[in-house]
Amino acid sequence: MEVNAEMVKKLREKSGVGMMDCKKALVECQGDFIKASEYLREKGLDKAAKKATRPTREGIIDTYIHLGSKIGVMLELNCETDFVAKNEVFKTLSHNIALHIAAAAPTYVSSDEIPADIIEKEKEIYRKQALNDGKPANIIDKIAEGKIAKYFQETCLLEQLYVKNTDMTINGLLKENIIVIGENIIVKRFVRWILGETSKEEE
Repeated sequence: MEVNAEMVKKLREKSGVGMMDCKKALVECQGDFIKASEYLREKGLDKAAKKATRPTREGIIDTYIHLGSKIGVMLELNCETDFVAKNEVFKTLSHNIALHIAAAAPTYVSSDEIPADIIEKEKEIYRKQALNDGKPANIIDKIAEGKIAKYFQETCLLEQLYVKNTDMTINGLLKENIIVIGENIIVKRFVRWILGETSKEEE
């Protein structure tokens, strides 16, 4: 199987490993994404994954007010140590994520936060749409799964394309900074206000 740039980029975002190592892993594993991920772990190259289980008890609460003072964001970004919380690279990351939230309007941090009943309701809507469009019954569920994946990309912060660099997701941005900073970093929570509107947390 031919290894292309899109495959390399996807593996880099998942693993946080450099482009050349990701390409080598995919070539060695003949384009198999799962085997390439395992290859990187076996070689000790999946640095972001290794840090992902480490506790994050420090961090900062950051705010961003959009031009015109019509949109505001409050974000809690966590790291492992107070030293990193005071680091300018970490503060810049926090600011950029808050800015992204203001621009892209995610609803959740990740798909894990979405209640199961909401996911099922969305799937049912997609199934009915597919039926109304005359799609064959045997592919209705597959279509619904594809659309729910798109729904996650639109509503979940970590799966959104980063507004300052649409070649990576916010999750990819986090992993890139985990490697640079050397600590686990997580988005704990956020709230986004629009002047005159009720936020999700206030409903």
